[in-house]
Amino acid sequence: MDHVKQFYIGGQWVAPRTDTTLEVVNPATEQPITSIAMGGAADVAAAVAAAKAAFETFSQTTRQERLDLLDSVVAVYTRRLEELADIISQEMGAPLSLARAAQAVAGLGQLGTARAVLADFEFERPLGGTLVAREPVGVCGLITPWNWPLNQIACKVGPALATGCTMVLKPSEVAPLNAILFAEILDEAGVPAGVFNLVNGDGLGVGAPLSAHPDVDMVSFTGSTRAGIEVARAAAPTVKRVAQELGGKSANIILDDADLQAVITRDVGNMCTNSGQSCNAPSRMLVPAARMDEAAAIAAEAARNIVVGDPREETTRIGPVVSATQYGRIQQLIEKGIGEGAKVEVGGPGKPEGLETGYFVRPTVFSHVSNDMTIAREEIFGPVLVLIGYEDDDDAVRIANDTLYGLSGYISGSADRAKAMARRLRTGNVHLNGAGPDFNAPFGGYRQSGNGREWGALGFEEYLETKAIMGYNA
Repeated sequence: MDHVKQFYIGGQWVAPRTDTTLEVVNPATEQPITSIAMGGAADVAAAVAAAKAAFETFSQTTRQERLDLLDSVVAVYTRRLEELADIISQEMGAPLSLARAAQAVAGLGQLGTARAVLADFEFERPLGGTLVAREPVGVCGLITPWNWPLNQIACKVGPALATGCTMVLKPSEVAPLNAILFAEILDEAGVPAGVFNLVNGDGLGVGAPLSAHPDVDMVSFTGSTRAGIEVARAAAPTVKRVAQELGGKSANIILDDADLQAVITRDVGNMCTNSGQSCNAPSRMLVPAARMDEAAAIAAEAARNIVVGDPREETTRIGPVVSATQYGRIQQLIEKGIGEGAKVEVGGPGKPEGLETGYFVRPTVFSHVSNDMTIAREEIFGPVLVLIGYEDDDDAVRIANDTLYGLSGYISGSADRAKAMARRLRTGNVHLNGAGPDFNAPFGGYRQSGNGREWGALGFEEYLETKAIMGYNA
């Protein structure tokens, strides 16, 4: 890693304006990988100035020029895919198999989706004598998390490039190395100077001044609801656009006509993927109350079969959680669940046997949980599943919607019942009978899970302003 002590500003790798550094720690070994430079307001100002200057020309590029640019980015990204997967596995603990098959590939998929939307997008249309034009929103501040880092970087950078915007990226300081590689990829691909800029740092030092900067026209933020509120507050005085993808506590409704053995086994695995560190994880499993003990036994057996261990081992299903801070929070919430009377079916506090080093969490299943318990209300962000009983379909919908969040939902059972129930859930996404994510579909949430959408055409449109030119077609 040649550029860990530098930022990418104006098409150049430059020295930071402060001498503050931060260790990047491998969560499987608890040992530092390297140290990165940490930026501040002066670095943000330089990056924003570069983006503002570049916008004058980049915003006027043709569709074909931007298509060619995205093709070049995809080509370089593809060549460095293994390198990206390797560094993600090291810095945030994802099993190397998951980093290869999902983490790194997701970024490539998001870039490809942006390119496909650009190819056919209608930027102008007549409306009587008026021309309605869609134009790039301007300079974008992009703030991304550590849990699916390249997916979240690419689903912002891709449409920003495709629409003719310029940008400043602040990746998570917990897992920043993949973003440095991403900047190297864009540089090699020929992204014009100033169009893409990278400044590493924390929320207070970089995120806040980026959100507040008067020359930033839009902030796209992915992270916790708590941090999203602070981003919105910082952005409010300059009345810029704010798009947010925040937390979740998604309900997974198992209907009484579903195959409990197959569905619960599948969904325990899905919940624990990425060590449970997904904002849309199906972390509240709603099961028929009369079959709670049966469901709990199936879930416990599925959790016991999940191999936790070294991310480098091919047999490992889940690695550690990302940091000591995250590990400590998960342990506190597990203890809270025990204290509030939930039944531990498997797992519980502490680390898996034989894994004393590393931030490893035991896959944990709580049964007989009521929806007012802390573990049913708060986003745990670890491999911890709660089972909640319901009486009938109406009760299941009531429990599912009884949350501050509304990011995703899951329903398994007969198709007609599942489809009807999906329309009643107050959530931005619903997965029926094991359906996976769709990069062409909008991704985002209701209520405190955020505003705006990412992915596909609707995510693309977040980076556009609308202009009406009257008399254009007179």
